[in-house]
This record gives sequence, structure tokens and C-alpha cells, in this order.
Amino acid sequence: MCLRPALALAVFAAAVAGCSALLPRAQSQVASPWKSFDEARDAIEAIVPDRTTVGDLKAAGIDPYTSPNVQLLSYSDILLRFPMNGGLGSEGLDRGLRACLDAGKTCSGFSISVQDIRRDRTGPFWPDALGFRRVTDVSGWTFNALILVIGERVVYTLYGGQPMVRQQEVSRQPLGPVQNLGEAIPVQKVLP
Repeated sequence: MCLRPALALAVFAAAVAGCSALLPRAQSQVASPWKSFDEARDAIEAIVPDRTTVGDLKAAGIDPYTSPNVQLLSYSDILLRFPMNGGLGSEGLDRGLRACLDAGKTCSGFSISVQDIRRDRTGPFWPDALGFRRVTDVSGWTFNALILVIGERVVYTLYGGQPMVRQQEVSRQPLGPVQNLGEAIPVQKVLP
């Protein structure tokens, strides 16, 4: 007679054990006009040094005053990124970068940093829900770029990033929900 509730509980547990759809999901997306690494790369590669103007950049959506995640760089910010005491010397630099560093305060820049990262918890439901074992799949892309401008004309571009992010994070807590219980218990100081 007691077999029925135990059987029902076992069937329910088996059904829910594979329900990874019940696990939390998160997405970190930084606002930008690009939907992928390739779109962002293509936009920067379309910039032609000594031809593209600040007006052209604004038309392409690269404007620190109206576009999110585009930072305006001063000449001192640029100097911090390219210190000249590293032994390379200015003759070893790209012509546009050298021109910017020689131009002083008339050189400014734009720094772009965007990303689209998803964090999906996968794996069996109960070990995750109870905190014994959590598996998180991380996927997406990151992109960063530097554009240097003298006056109103672009002289240098550089980009980088990670076109494909694929990681898996696994955390294990052998004691599950009681693993961090000691941190939650208030400790009273005993005076001598």
C-alpha cells in the first residue's frame, strides 16, 4: 500500500531531474550598434586612415556623445596606452600612431568596448538547485577597438577581442545547502 506514493515520488523526481529549463539563465549584453564580433570588426575595418573623418564615424554610429560604450580618450590617455620608454622607439611604430603621438594635444581617440555574453546553467536540476554541483555554460563574444584622430581625421585604428567565448564553469559543494552554513551563524565575542 505504501508503494504507490513512493513510486509516484520516484517518477516525479525522475521527470524533474532532467528539467534544466528550470535553471537560471543570464545574459550580459553591452549596448552597441553591432550584433556580432564580425559586424564590429567590419565596421572598424571600413575606416580608412587619413580619409575617414569624425563626421563619418558619427554617421557609422561611433560617437562618444551619442553611442553607448564609446569612450573619448584625451592625449594623456593615449600616452598611457603607448608608453615610449619601452625600447621600441617612435621609428618602430605605425605611421598613424607615430603621427598621433607627435601631434600632442591635437590628437584624441575613441575606445570601444562591447560584449554579448550568455551564462546558462545546465546539468541535472536537483544537484544544481540544492547547491551540490552547478554547471554553467558561458558563450558569446567580446570586442574592443581604438581609433586615433588628429583634428577631424582618423589616423590609426586597432581592434581585438574574442570572436567566440566558450567556457564551462563547474562548482562543487560536497555538503550542498549546508556548505556555507558556518558563515551565516553569528559569532559572539567572548570577553575575558
